[in-house]
Parts: sequence; structure tokens; C-alpha cells
Amino acid sequence: MKNPLLQYRNLEEALQAVGGPVKLLRSSLIGPYQFPVAAPEYTNWRDEQRAWKQGVALLNQSFHMTDLYLRGPDALKILRKVGLTKMTTFPVNRGKQLIAASPDGYLIGDGIVFHLEQDYFRVVGPPVISDWTQFHAETGGYDVEIDRDETVSMRPGDPRIWIYQIQGPYALELLKEVTGNRLPEISFFGIGSFEIAGKPVRALRHGMAGTPGFEMFGPWADGEAVMDALMEAGAKYDIRKVGSLAYPTSAIESGWMPHPVPAVYHSEEMKPFREWLSPMSLETLGSMGGSFYSDDIRDYYMDPIDVGYGPLIDQQRDDFIGKAALARRAADQKRRKVTLIWNHDDLMRVIHDSLYADPPARFINFPLSAYSTFHIDDVRARDGGRHVGLAQFSGFSANAGEFLSGAVVDVDHAEPGAQLTLLWGEDKMRRPTIERNTLREVRVTVAPSPYFEKVIKKD
Repeated sequence: MKNPLLQYRNLEEALQAVGGPVKLLRSSLIGPYQFPVAAPEYTNWRDEQRAWKQGVALLNQSFHMTDLYLRGPDALKILRKVGLTKMTTFPVNRGKQLIAASPDGYLIGDGIVFHLEQDYFRVVGPPVISDWTQFHAETGGYDVEIDRDETVSMRPGDPRIWIYQIQGPYALELLKEVTGNRLPEISFFGIGSFEIAGKPVRALRHGMAGTPGFEMFGPWADGEAVMDALMEAGAKYDIRKVGSLAYPTSAIESGWMPHPVPAVYHSEEMKPFREWLSPMSLETLGSMGGSFYSDDIRDYYMDPIDVGYGPLIDQQRDDFIGKAALARRAADQKRRKVTLIWNHDDLMRVIHDSLYADPPARFINFPLSAYSTFHIDDVRARDGGRHVGLAQFSGFSANAGEFLSGAVVDVDHAEPGAQLTLLWGEDKMRRPTIERNTLREVRVTVAPSPYFEKVIKKD
């Protein structure tokens, strides 16, 4: 069945026809994001999760991310305008997190930008950050060439490059071995070059879920040879390819907030962007679900301060979008990023009620339980039930031995050990991907985010 939103020319036209952003997103026919190509499991999702904490995990990122390439003398100017992070110096062979805010200081999205050559950059991540960057590149009168490689779910054919993330306590040992001990020293968020199986490889050094790792990439034609070499050499480290079931749960452990509702729907100032956005964009077609409900789309938004990006904001320059608003928000922070640990008895009760109660609870999937593109659950105070926060992805971590949710909550409820309630279910606006259900209260305990301590090392 053809999506009815495709009859409109852009996001703005769809919003006007449907009756506003909450109705648009809450009535979307789209379910949760489906990772293209990757198998759900290569072994089993429990051991695949444990691999990035105990051994080596190989995550194939070749198919599901959008790549935006900017080349020209004004490329860095564009990134400095849309990105709030420090970019006064950005040498070749460095990566940076690209975080974008709206003019009034809400979070639009984030990704990673690679400085590949002089005046040549690659922006990679969810499509929202590429959309926002490309919009400014095209409409701002810049001297720049723009090229874009969509996810394979949006176009036929193979990707241009392969992208493999190697993660875990033995990731460094594996790369030393597979490169014949010719792995260069790569600093955190630096980009190094080397060979695997005689093929050229570039790698960004970073970490995930408290363990060190590398995001490697190279020409698509070389990907199979590199993969084979990694799997063969990694056997002694119990290397595991990570499937589409385990992959998104890494965000919960890492404290990354995936797919926040992008702050593009609410203001007249953002209207030119909405008119630029294709009806095929994620911002138009994406769905919003979860127990939290408000008629005001701004109540679903997060801001960069809430999600922990405050220390990354460049305080020395004024040339990025949202600078003044972010300064005000930083001076009066309302919420803080946390992890919520579900009460075991309540988790078992919800599972039971989803199967046997009438009316049922909403079903809980393992390892990740999300039913929409932008998932937002209501977090409340235990005493009195006052709304105190928003939860995103919820799922089971074999590494933690707990069912967890990533969330932002009011600062006076954000200390580890605080007791809160998460409402589980979706009873306001029914979508085809959600069965009939009623809300259930789940007791949750506040824990730090990231859940595990970060590891940032040179060696």
C-alpha cells in the first residue's frame, strides 16, 4: 500500500493537510526502524551483546546510515554553522561529533563528521543530521560541492564504502594482529590509515558501552576481504558479528539518545527547512509512539544540555545556530540524562499481562522493545505521579543483567538510586503497529548514563 503522505510535496504541506506534527507522527504507518541487510542474529543476541563488553564485536554499519559529502572552501563554514561543537581547529584525519540545535535551543540531531582531505568532509549518521546540513549547504550561497549516499533501504545497489565497527576489550589486539603489528597510534577521535588483507583501511578511534573501539571504512569492493580477515584473526578472541537485534541496544548502555524527535516541526523560523524536506524524509514519514502524550510537539523535544552535550558546546564562537538559546538553557538546566533500571517484579508482571490479561499490557520485545521511529515514554515521580521526564529506547542488556531505559529526567530526580515510575504502553492514538493495550506502571531506579564507565585510551 502506497503511503498517503507521498502525495504531498514536502513536510510542511503534509503538516498542514494532516493537522499538525503530533497527529502526523502519531498516525504514521511506519513502525520501528528496520536495519537493512543485517541478519537479526548471527549467533544469539545475548552473546552478541556480551562480545562488545567481554571480547570483540563486529558491527557492520555499511547499510543503515546516511553519508553526506561536502567538498570545497566553504565546507567547514557550513559545519561550523550547523554544529555546536568546537571547530576552531579541525585538521585533516580528525573526527568530531556534529550536534545540531534549533534556533531556540532544542536538539535536532547528531552524527559524526570525518575530515578526510583538505576541505573534504563526510557526515555520517541518521538522516536528520545530513538533511539539516545539506539544507544549509544548498540554500546558504556557499562554495561547496554536495554529494549524498543514502541508506540501501532508500535506493538500489551497493553502498559506496564498507563500514565496520570493531568494539571490545580485545579490539586493539585484534587490529594489531590483522595489520601485522603495523597499526599506527591513533588518538581518540583521530583517523589513521593502514592495510588489512592488502586492502586500504581508514579508521576512527572511539568507544562504545565503556569499551574502546574503531570505526573502519574503505572502498566497497574491498569489504568482503577485510571482513574475512577480521573474522579469521578474531576467532581466538571469540569475535561475534552483531545482528540487528543486539545492535540498537548498545545505545542504551552507551548513553546515546537515538532518534530524538527532531526539533523541526514547531516554529515559523524552521518553515523553510520543512518546505525543503522531501515527503520521503524520515522527518515526514517517521512515527512517534510511547506512553507520553501532549498536544504540543515541543513537549516531546530534548535539548543538547539535557542529553549531556553541554561540555561539548563551543563557548568561544558565536557563529552556530542556537548559541544564545543554548547559553540560557545551560545556565538553567532542567533535566539530566540517566539510565533507568526496571523493577524485576514489574517487568515480569507486564510480560504476564501482555499475554494473559484483558485488557492486555503492551507486549515487550527482547532485547529491544520499541514500536516507533521516535519512541517517548512518560516518566513520573513515585510520590504523586508528577511528570518528571522522558524515556527513549528500553531493552535488556545481557552485560548489565537488567532491563534498562535511556531517559532524561528533572535534575532533582536524577541522582543514582532515585525511585521513579515509567508508564509502559500506548493508549492515546492507535497505530497499526500497536495492539490494543492499557498502560502499566513500572517502578524504575535511576542509574548513571552511560551505564558503564567510559574507556578512552591511546593504546
